[in-house]
Amino acid sequence: MSRLNNANRIVIKIGSSLLVNEDGTINHAFLTGLSDDVAMLTADGKQVVLVSSGSIALGRHQLGFKTGKLRLEESQASAATGQIKLAHAYQDALAKHGLTIAQILLTLDDTEERRRYLNARSTLSTLLAQGVVPIVNENDTVATSEIRYGDNDRLSARVAGMVEADCLIILSDIDGLYADDPRDNPGADHIGEVTEITDKIAAMAGGVGSSYGTGGMRTKIDAAKLATAMGAAVAITSGKVIRPVNALRDGARATWFTASQSPQAARKQWILGTLKANGIVTIDDGAAAALLKGRSLLSAGVNAIEGNFAKGDSVDIINNGTVIARGLIGYDVEDARAIMGLQSEQIADILGYKGRHALIHRDDLVMTDQAQQNERMD
Repeated sequence: MSRLNNANRIVIKIGSSLLVNEDGTINHAFLTGLSDDVAMLTADGKQVVLVSSGSIALGRHQLGFKTGKLRLEESQASAATGQIKLAHAYQDALAKHGLTIAQILLTLDDTEERRRYLNARSTLSTLLAQGVVPIVNENDTVATSEIRYGDNDRLSARVAGMVEADCLIILSDIDGLYADDPRDNPGADHIGEVTEITDKIAAMAGGVGSSYGTGGMRTKIDAAKLATAMGAAVAITSGKVIRPVNALRDGARATWFTASQSPQAARKQWILGTLKANGIVTIDDGAAAALLKGRSLLSAGVNAIEGNFAKGDSVDIINNGTVIARGLIGYDVEDARAIMGLQSEQIADILGYKGRHALIHRDDLVMTDQAQQNERMD
């Protein structure tokens, strides 16, 4: 409960079997309760992102496709039709609380290719800052291999990392992880907390669940492993109650997976230790001092640019011959060179478009240990 109460940014994943009835209609009782939960969280000052399945389940009935496995083109047609109904349902339910929604359609590629990742992250951050509730779904109309069980479980973990969420809540048809499948073994032990996802923990996961949902416990464990590595605590809990998040806050049974570090620390570790630098940006002493104070890198403080990089690539930042930082650059190499040394208000005149205020935003920048040592010596 404390992990939920202390979280500032929360991602909630909703499966098809919770949101869509067997006859292909919206489960309005569930959606109303979920909307009450989202309103409760936002009233507490928290930012909420919903990752929702349901478009294929809604669309297939509208198009008259029979129960059973769909061909790829049928799944994509169902998603295209059902996504409209899904968005309208969320819009109507949350509007009653004065909340605005936005529809975000992603594929896993959008969370892996850095340029697209940065654009999606920027859009989500802007929406959250404006008090909007983003509704994220897999872009099934263009996805291919992504349309398989567990797609939105994995996507919810990617989104949690993208927005630096403190908490990911995966609403399921079961109230967490058990040592054995409780549908076959009613006496199976419930696992209340997992501090490390070992092979033994992973082996406890069962197979695919209901006929509408495309994910089972196995993919939820995979999602938890990914999300906790990116700094989000994860709860798998039952969505088969009218207000599942409120129930979780009041102590409902769940399996909590512990994050080993904060979302901000995990992201900085990813930038500094995982990505290969594709270029070098040399800056002056004034810009270096600004970075040490936690500010963004502006074009005015740049003296030289080397390498061949695209927008969103990782670059090393050098001052006086020392790599003092690494960051994800907001311009490709040609545009970065064109605005090097210029004030931010001059960018639009040079490039012909407004562009980003910062060459590298502080959220996409990590200082090296060497920079911290140099500061202490000074």
